Amino acid sequence: MSTFDAESFLKQLTTRPGVYQMYDANGELLYVGKARNLRARVSSYFRASGLTTKTMALVARIHDIQVTVTSTEVDALLLEHNLIKSHRPPYNILLRDDKSYPYIFLSSEDEFPRLSMHRGRKRRKGSYFGPYPSASAVRESLHFLQKVFRVRQCEDSFFRNRSRPCLQHQIDRCTAPCVNLVSAEDYAEQVQNTALFLGGKSQELLVRLADDMEQAAAALEYEKAAVYRDQISQLQHVQASQGIEGASGELDILAAAVEGGRACVQVLFVRNAQVLGSKTWYPPLKLDETGAEVLAAFLPQFYLAGGRPIPGEIIVTELPEDSDALAAALTQQAGRKVRIRASVRDARARWLQLARQTAVTNLQSHLAGRQSTLERLQALQELLSLPALPERMECFDISHSSGEATVASCVVFDQNGPRKADYRRFNIEGITGGDDYAAMQQALERRYKRLKEGEASLPDILFIDGGKGQVAQALQVLESLQLNTIEVVGVAKGVTRKAGFETLIRGNTGAEQQLRGDSPALHLIQSIRDEAHRFAITGHRARRDKARQRSSLEGIPGVGAKRRRELLRHFGSASGVANANVDELKKINGISATLAQQIYDHLHGTGQ
Repeated sequence: MSTFDAESFLKQLTTRPGVYQMYDANGELLYVGKARNLRARVSSYFRASGLTTKTMALVARIHDIQVTVTSTEVDALLLEHNLIKSHRPPYNILLRDDKSYPYIFLSSEDEFPRLSMHRGRKRRKGSYFGPYPSASAVRESLHFLQKVFRVRQCEDSFFRNRSRPCLQHQIDRCTAPCVNLVSAEDYAEQVQNTALFLGGKSQELLVRLADDMEQAAAALEYEKAAVYRDQISQLQHVQASQGIEGASGELDILAAAVEGGRACVQVLFVRNAQVLGSKTWYPPLKLDETGAEVLAAFLPQFYLAGGRPIPGEIIVTELPEDSDALAAALTQQAGRKVRIRASVRDARARWLQLARQTAVTNLQSHLAGRQSTLERLQALQELLSLPALPERMECFDISHSSGEATVASCVVFDQNGPRKADYRRFNIEGITGGDDYAAMQQALERRYKRLKEGEASLPDILFIDGGKGQVAQALQVLESLQLNTIEVVGVAKGVTRKAGFETLIRGNTGAEQQLRGDSPALHLIQSIRDEAHRFAITGHRARRDKARQRSSLEGIPGVGAKRRRELLRHFGSASGVANANVDELKKINGISATLAQQIYDHLHGTGQ
């Protein structure tokens, strides 16, 4: 029970705006909140009735409350956001979204500009369109633009070294400016049309294309007129499918759905009357929050973290209690007026209804998936005779190519699925190539020494992708580190090496067991094992390819780090350098004719 004297504390508490921080008996921060009236807000936690079970659990742990008085409610909101971001209290709704959003980039430095996906800082000269909610949304848009306007999307190094058209030209996805099959004027026209479309000026673009079609037809250039006709048709189809009549400007539409102790926030991104896509979050409910309370916690973390563009208009299913203060904070951050609304009409109302329906549907699917996961965990608990449901599981796998570039993977799963932020890879060094036992030993020692030092929580179950030898290796490592409470399970492939025929090896007894193909426990183990394998092999391939690229340019007499950088910068890759002839190599600053010949001979195996 809490020993906090709420009555005495509340008597002294101010009615001004500010932030309150709740601590437990160990001094750990439990919860951060803001208030327009600190006394009224904090008092609501200590009323005699009406509290939810989760809120009562929080109150029971309160040992101390510290407050910070602010001059305005906006200042309180900003301070609350910073404290949540810094301390990540367990009872606050926390948003995990630290990825940068992708853009479509249209270069302006080249005679024949290129379209590409871009992440990170906007350093290059050109136009940036977005942001898009995901890389898949960017790829979909680029695919459409490639069909309609045929602006090149190839890498600059590939473009500069073409002597004949590539496959994209042959399938009518590029006009082949690399070999001058299109004039600079005609190409510039398609670039302008692309920019108009990406900038949301679809109606202006349609009028322009219609005029061009009529002019081409009048000049008896019927093939050219047919191209314009097809472009108009494709653009009209996109407009109709998006249903964007009457929509304009830049806006985000957020819908929150709450059910079964979980929440779903669906965000639709609309830029220049075009829906760029949507994204879904499932923030866990900590205090049985309503939809409005979920949005009140979600919005500051989503927009105030920095780096994310803030639209001029944000439309929500329910207005948070502090929507005015939040709008003022976003206005301050964006440097222009930002509005938060819940009452909208016409196109915005349709978008809001779509977001609401999507949030409800996604939440129901999410809950069904959680139920399935729970059933699998219960089956695994029963299989291994565990006293409780496993809260954390880890799995290790080894990947290499005949002993080359050995990489070990560690994936982590909890009761909500994979915890990708906790994944780790280990580059294995100092062992005999192909010695999986030694590789497993090194990876386990490095991992669990760190966990023992407090890097992360220890798992309840350690899965090893391997047989008795790998399991014995894992037990030996854990014993040496005095970590004997971890359940070790080996997952050995059967003779056929097909899914459903795996043999489980219990580390504590050495017993072997094969499960039925329809076993929920086996399905869970397979999914964890397969993820460890995927993570290991992608790491191995990246390390192997990097090593091979690096080694092809190293060891060339007269070519140091600086010249290697110049070669890679000019040709784009090690393979680009290998494909260059002596005359092309000579063009690089600092490379003489003699050195160019040496480089060529070394890369083609003709040197003495």
